[in-house]
Amino acid sequence: MQARTNPERSAATKAQLIAAARALFVEKGYADTATPDIVAAAGVTRGALYHHFADKQALFAAVVEREAAAVADEVERAAPFSPDAMGMLQTGGRAYLQAMRVPGRTRLLLIDGPAALGRAAMDEVHNRHGSRSLREGLAAAMEARAIRTLPLDALTVQLGAMFDAAILAIEYGRQVEEHMEVLGALMNGLAAPGA
Repeated sequence: MQARTNPERSAATKAQLIAAARALFVEKGYADTATPDIVAAAGVTRGALYHHFADKQALFAAVVEREAAAVADEVERAAPFSPDAMGMLQTGGRAYLQAMRVPGRTRLLLIDGPAALGRAAMDEVHNRHGSRSLREGLAAAMEARAIRTLPLDALTVQLGAMFDAAILAIEYGRQVEEHMEVLGALMNGLAAPGA
C-alpha cells in the first residue's frame, strides 16, 4: 500500500474538519459550537484546524460553500438544460425545495449563514451556486420566449427570496405541497403571452 502524499493528507484533514464542523454547526448552531469541540470530533489537533482555516468563521464559510454547491448540483442534475424552459424551471424549483430538506441545510444556509457571515458574503455564495443556476434557467426561459422578458437580476433576486421564504416555512412545519402549488402558479404567471 502506497503512503499518502502531503497534499492527500492535507485534503483528508480539511475534509474531516469540514464534516465534523458541519455536524456540530447543525446540532448546536454556529454560536454554540466551539473550536475545541470541532477538533475533538474531527480527531485532529487544534494546530491542524488553524493550518487550514484562519478561525471558526472561515471554517463555517467553507461548510456553507460546500453545502450551497451541493444544493446547486442537486438542482442542476434534477433539471438539466431542456428545450422545455418552463418545465425546466418548475422541475428546478421542486428540486431546490427537495435539496434544502436535507437536515441542517436550512439552518446553515438561511439562518446561521447570514448571521455569522453577513448578508453580503451569503449573497456571494448564492451568486456562485443557487442564484447562478436560477439566473441561467430564467435567462434560458426568456431566450426561448417561454417567460416574459423582465429585468433578469431583479427577477432572480425576487424568485430566490420567494423560494427561501418557502423553505423557511416548510422547515417550521408548513406543507411542501401547498408551497409547491403556490410557487408553480407564480412561475406560470411569468409565462409569455401565447407561450
